[in-house]
Amino acid sequence: MFGNVPGYEGTLAGGGGFLPPPMPMEPVAPPQPGPALADWSIPALSEDVAREAFKSFVSSHCCYSSGPVNDGVITSMEPCNTYRYRLETFTESRSTEWAHKPHEGEPADFYTQTAPRPWEIQATTTPSLFTDHTEEIRVPYTSSIKECHSCHSKGTMLCDECHGDGFKPCWVCNGSGMKTDESCSRCNATGKDRCTMCDARGTKKCETCNGKGQLLTYIKVKVEWTNHVEDHVVAQNCGLNIDDLRSVSGKELFKNNQYLLYPLLGFPNPAISEASERLVREHQSKYAQTSRILQQRQTVELIPITKVNYKWKGDSHVYFVYGKENKVSADNYPATCCCVIL
Repeated sequence: MFGNVPGYEGTLAGGGGFLPPPMPMEPVAPPQPGPALADWSIPALSEDVAREAFKSFVSSHCCYSSGPVNDGVITSMEPCNTYRYRLETFTESRSTEWAHKPHEGEPADFYTQTAPRPWEIQATTTPSLFTDHTEEIRVPYTSSIKECHSCHSKGTMLCDECHGDGFKPCWVCNGSGMKTDESCSRCNATGKDRCTMCDARGTKKCETCNGKGQLLTYIKVKVEWTNHVEDHVVAQNCGLNIDDLRSVSGKELFKNNQYLLYPLLGFPNPAISEASERLVREHQSKYAQTSRILQQRQTVELIPITKVNYKWKGDSHVYFVYGKENKVSADNYPATCCCVIL
């Protein structure tokens, strides 16, 4: 069904793998170091804010009593802030596949000129940096006209509902023509009903060629812009689950982006420097094989975490307030009840 186009010999119907980008015509400038880092701090959480966050958390749970909020006494508050490093690598990748559509009078341009290579084709859109986007482009000079493989150029197919008969067994009398010793009034005793799917013709318009009988086959290039994001959160020992931090934001301490990033070395917390060096190396090695790296961005956030110790009815308890959103985690809340939903 499909022809053989120079430069596209490995193209398959249904798509193949991603095509490696061509080598740049000019030497790529080496990554440049980012700006110097400053000293940062974050204000300590006040008791009033901690109480208000706790109150909001409890009120959002129908099975939590407000006793610990109203009568609990805060005994201490411990900051255990942590850092989150995020690396984003924005890439463009291209893959090719044979495709077809109903022929609607378009001229076939197969072999009238040499088809451009996949990475020579100009995309019609330019997405914003670090935003996922997909575009499919018909490759010039690869289209030809073929007969429809589904209907063999007829433009029609047998109706699946009535199997080409145009009628179906009557649903009232199950095709017998009789209903409790009487002629079936639904089908006039014929035992058949007109097929509504094909209007009793026995055939339907071919969906593959839309009734045209012919297809325009061509190669299409699928261009995918993808933002690959990876985070590293520095472990803290105060007892809060790191997964809880995925849903909150922190104070942005540092951000820079360029074509290829230089690892963030010399950060006050060595775990951030190690994560930056590892992730930058992994991203540049992994994504440059099958795609073109357009831009990289790295961000460091300081995520506020406060461990709140309090007493209620003589027992000690703990909850955490974290993120700029002042979210609360209280896994062992001491005053729960059974909820019954009717």
